[in-house]
Amino acid sequence: MTNAIAPRKDEPGDDSRVAGRSIAPRMPVTALSPVQLEDRATIYRSETARREVDAFRELRTQLLSLADGNFVTLVAPVSRGSGGSFVARNLAVAVAFDESKSALLVDCDLRHPSQAATMKVSLSNGGLIDYLEDPEGNAEDVLYDTGVPRLRLLPAGKSRETGAEYFSSFRMRLLLDSLRSRYPSCHLFLDAPPVRGAPDARILADLADVVVLVAGYGRDTPAAIAQAAAGFDPKKFAGVVFNEGV
Repeated sequence: MTNAIAPRKDEPGDDSRVAGRSIAPRMPVTALSPVQLEDRATIYRSETARREVDAFRELRTQLLSLADGNFVTLVAPVSRGSGGSFVARNLAVAVAFDESKSALLVDCDLRHPSQAATMKVSLSNGGLIDYLEDPEGNAEDVLYDTGVPRLRLLPAGKSRETGAEYFSSFRMRLLLDSLRSRYPSCHLFLDAPPVRGAPDARILADLADVVVLVAGYGRDTPAAIAQAAAGFDPKKFAGVVFNEGV
């Protein structure tokens, strides 16, 4: 995996709140073993240097240099199969390596959600769509331990053909604003659907502070990458990650 991240100016979020119990990411009851993490295509710390882990640590360092405090990062693949979910998950894990920080991974690919299945998380209370469709829903109920210290998952829940009306809703914005403003050590990563073919990723970009585009190495053409990047606000656009595999 190769990467290129460009610096940008940060924009502060508001301090909107959502009533309810604590929704801060917490430590899992039982941490996963290295074998279990490899089975989940998830990086982990070890005594031996590993190229993949080092790459995500470098990406994390570059992202954290863009702004003070926590922020919302949108990770959007150019096309399906580019590896956006893989990059989003492991960027969140890399942030959670730091014991002073935590991370929340939000699966926003409503048509093809994958994070819960990949991380083998059992959805007892649904996910993001269930929360957004229920005015009385409590965000804490749809945040799940992942087995990775300081990383929790907000899965997509019910599948939908499009997320445009959900992602542009006031309830969605209020949820994200609450998570970031109430818990300053928690960084949010939005796993977006592909940029090509639907407006969802661009709508989600309005909710994010930083946008990272994921291109499949040897898969997405320079023209396709440039076209996808052009759809995002240059002030938010951090750069392109070239992913060699999903």
